[in-house]
Amino acid sequence: MRLFRNLWKFFLFFTLLCTIFTVCCYFYVKLTPTVNITSSEGITYFDNTNTVFYQGNGTSTWANLENINQNIINATISSEDKNFYSHHGFDFVRIAKAMLTNLKSGSKQGASTISQQYVKNLYLDFDQTWSRKWDEMWLTMEIEAHYSKDQILEGYLNTINYGHGMYGIEKASKFYFNKSAKDLSLAEATILAGIPKSPANYSPVNDFDTAKKRQKYILSTMVKNKYITQKEADAAYNEKLEIIGNLENDETLNYMYYINAVNNELEQLGISNSLITSGGLKIYTNMNIKAQKALESSTKNTITKDTEIQTASIMMNPNNGKILGLVGGKDYRKSEYNRAILSKRQIGSTMKPFLYYAALENGFTSSTAFKSEQTTFTLNNNETYSPKNYNNKYAEKPISLATAIAYSDNIYAVKTHMFLGEDVLVDTAKRVGITSKLKAVASLPLGTYEMYLKELVGGYAAFANSGYKIKPYLIHKVENSKGDVLYEAKEEKSQVLSGSVTFILSNLLTSTYDSAFIDYNYPTAISLASKMTHTYALKSGTTDTDSIYIGYTPDVVTAVWCGYDDNRNIKDTDYKFTKDIWINSMETYLDGTENHWYEIPDNVVGVLVDPITGKPASKENKKAKIMYYIKGSEPSEDDPVFDEIEKKDK
Repeated sequence: MRLFRNLWKFFLFFTLLCTIFTVCCYFYVKLTPTVNITSSEGITYFDNTNTVFYQGNGTSTWANLENINQNIINATISSEDKNFYSHHGFDFVRIAKAMLTNLKSGSKQGASTISQQYVKNLYLDFDQTWSRKWDEMWLTMEIEAHYSKDQILEGYLNTINYGHGMYGIEKASKFYFNKSAKDLSLAEATILAGIPKSPANYSPVNDFDTAKKRQKYILSTMVKNKYITQKEADAAYNEKLEIIGNLENDETLNYMYYINAVNNELEQLGISNSLITSGGLKIYTNMNIKAQKALESSTKNTITKDTEIQTASIMMNPNNGKILGLVGGKDYRKSEYNRAILSKRQIGSTMKPFLYYAALENGFTSSTAFKSEQTTFTLNNNETYSPKNYNNKYAEKPISLATAIAYSDNIYAVKTHMFLGEDVLVDTAKRVGITSKLKAVASLPLGTYEMYLKELVGGYAAFANSGYKIKPYLIHKVENSKGDVLYEAKEEKSQVLSGSVTFILSNLLTSTYDSAFIDYNYPTAISLASKMTHTYALKSGTTDTDSIYIGYTPDVVTAVWCGYDDNRNIKDTDYKFTKDIWINSMETYLDGTENHWYEIPDNVVGVLVDPITGKPASKENKKAKIMYYIKGSEPSEDDPVFDEIEKKDK
């Protein structure tokens, strides 16, 4: 009881103190310049040609308050901020109650007003620092001092997120019900009013039953606050709704994952204080419209609607790190979660090129041979490790490094890993910019650790650009409405790998679809060979739960992932999605361009060899292939290296 009295005294004191503080600040901010809150063009996104591809906070039509149905106004105020018209930006009674509730239950109950939420909508809520909260509070007082409640409410309804890339009530009304905001029924209005609390969860397109539960709550608050009667609430709840939720012809929806990633990068740049005072932003991105459309169309035309499998893809210029296109899921309307930048997944055998670069750097050649056979490795801790090849196919004879790459032979990879020392692969990955935690374990070459897709693309860029470490990025420059530059990207590029070795590795990665390697097995991407009009370095990676294809030319590197959000196992029929999206995206983007490949470095020589064994080709060899070597390391007829390696393996 005593605790309750003390809490109540604190509540009264806190309310009085906040009221005095607010009144003083209110008179002060009255004297400050007026901030602009009525523009629907607060943010403008430009592509890599400085052409506008997206404007505003997601809305292209600003609906005046008189053109917004009173039902949506009442539903929003009732559920979000019932004292909106009586407070001055902050509902201190509600704040105090929330604090008491949080103290008692340990939960986190919010108390933001519509004015506070509008500030976040206008200027992007980038962080949760005390400095950011202070800026938010001060700007809230400014808009309350300079604008009427109706103006604030109008702006809020035109910028709030209603899910699926629909910002603003007019666009949301058209998306969900194919009608203007002025024509919404009570039932439709209360469905829409429930979405902003959690757009992904309360969208009737995503989960109609959950949206109805939220609608029921909205209706109950309207009854409680005397906007409607219980009879009207019941009728609205029972009204049959036709959810349209279709924007097949809305091209801007194609860019939403990219925009989402841009906003995420803005947050990482930490420029929110500049945004608070800018009154609008111009964001110059690296988006290449052709690349973005190539990824979007390939995704849409490949993944069937009857599967729950998800996807993510990134296309990047490996020479400077500019991300040209990005897709974070198969349908932004149904899931706004951006898997391209937020999801860590197992990368499978796409880890192997990092290992094989290290091997080539440490004396291996394209011909270096290990025997492919079922093998049990005894580790330092006396534990054993028995990796298996896909479908349990083994050569039962020594195979070349080139063949191991073509078939993605796991035994060869682990033997190489143990031969070099387990730390070597970890160190090589770090050199090219991999920051995810990797442990020096026997299974690491098989991609048992998780990594972000953007991280993987950045690592492969060092192979594609002849050895330079770069940093993937989406934003070139940010300006405020006055043209002041708030941020401009600086190219980060340093040579960390040998250009000669990356040349050899890139050519080895063409073996994954080369018919010269058809022998006791088939190259992993042989089915794509007939679709290729350009030369690619290509590697696939598959685990029980993840499928990745990543490949490059000197001009572009593209990675595609497919899998399930709940980490369930991938079906055999699902693996085709990844490779089809990859090849279709690359071929679409490069359509109309000449085949561009790498020039042979001066210290590299090509030799005609048997691709499977790696030994010099004989006259009778019908599948002889030119493979590349650092001068002095090429194989010869009397070279004992094959026997030596085989003996060391035994």
